[in-house]
Amino acid sequence: MPSPTPATTYTTIPISGTDVIFRSFQNLSSFLSLLRPWPEFISNAASFNRPDSLSLAATRIRINSKYFLINYSIIITACTALSVIGNPRALLAFGLVFTLWLVLYFFREDPMVVWGHHVHDHLVTASLVFLTGIAIWNIGFVSNFLIGIGVGLLISIIHGAFRDTQGVYLDETDAASEGLISPRDYNFSS
Repeated sequence: MPSPTPATTYTTIPISGTDVIFRSFQNLSSFLSLLRPWPEFISNAASFNRPDSLSLAATRIRINSKYFLINYSIIITACTALSVIGNPRALLAFGLVFTLWLVLYFFREDPMVVWGHHVHDHLVTASLVFLTGIAIWNIGFVSNFLIGIGVGLLISIIHGAFRDTQGVYLDETDAASEGLISPRDYNFSS
């Protein structure tokens, strides 16, 4: 009887910091490719109307926030950047912190390795939160940041509530239920 072989252990191969940054920018590029065209975002006046109830408004906000996620993110980011445009130091700090969050947190796939040591994701997140707090505190533009984020959110919520969701399809199942595509022409199990 043959002896049992030990179980194989798979580990991740550490990559350099420059590769992490390069891959993060590739992920950012692919994420931005999901941007809906601005003419579709603005559309025509017929696609905007007052919702009949709060539940319809909430449903519209939910559907539109999924469909126009990138557009809303750009609007909120632009409003926040515009809120600090009067102070170049604040704008530079905002850009730097925003870029660090994108590269080191949102669009990073691989584990972070610094000087040959694996850095845990909790440490990366805590460091980014700490750095963001320090940057906002030192600049002294907390109220401006909050106003910019609030204005961006308000614009996004108003657009989401008043933009009719007719013709907005989040996936193939939604399109099939509206008769846009035939369910037998598409395999939904894949």
